[in-house]
Amino acid sequence: KSENARRTAWIYVDLDTDDLGGYVEQARAAVSQSVQLPPGVVLEWSGQYEYISRAEARLGLVVPLTLGLIFLLLYAHFRALPQTLMVMLGTLVFAPVGGIWLLHLAGYNLSVAAGVGFIALAGLAAETGVVMLVYLDGAWQRAADEGRMQDVADLERAIISGAVERVRPKLMTVATTLLGLLPIMLGTETGTRIMQRIAAPMVGGLVSSTVLTLVLIPAVYLLWRRSQLRGA
Repeated sequence: KSENARRTAWIYVDLDTDDLGGYVEQARAAVSQSVQLPPGVVLEWSGQYEYISRAEARLGLVVPLTLGLIFLLLYAHFRALPQTLMVMLGTLVFAPVGGIWLLHLAGYNLSVAAGVGFIALAGLAAETGVVMLVYLDGAWQRAADEGRMQDVADLERAIISGAVERVRPKLMTVATTLLGLLPIMLGTETGTRIMQRIAAPMVGGLVSSTVLTLVLIPAVYLLWRRSQLRGA
């Protein structure tokens, strides 16, 4: 054929794997070792791999931009760096753990659809983390205003009280979201193959973010407020 005023020869490959990027990397290495191209001849990998490469390049811009916007919105809400970093720590480090494990257990490869799922998961994790911190700040402020913030024991009681108030809303939020995503995860209709890759990081990440929100954030909050209390 002819394309862009250059003669081209096409080699079509049918794959028996969903890991298109992994296949191309292995094939590229094998071709470079076994085939010596004559002068003036170039080799390009096209088809679905070309579209995936373009989408991954866009994700390389979208993901940092999304995380940057989340950070700015959190800082605009709390007006303090410690609370912002607490939520970002969970969003960046702990929330994706469940999503990565579910992708592994389901046998899904990391793809553009999975990347979209992780972006959505970051928003959900940040939202639930913000609500937990709002409850903790409220409990701490009430105790301080009433003069019940004299030592570390008072601080622990206030944090436990604020965290307990968040258990039921958090579990209800997670349960309703999971009920909405499970039909996508278990469906077999047309289009669910792509949607499953989007839903899997969200389902697994919601489980790990629940543990993060109910256990880790109150513990980190205690360490931060305790250092302030001892300093005072």
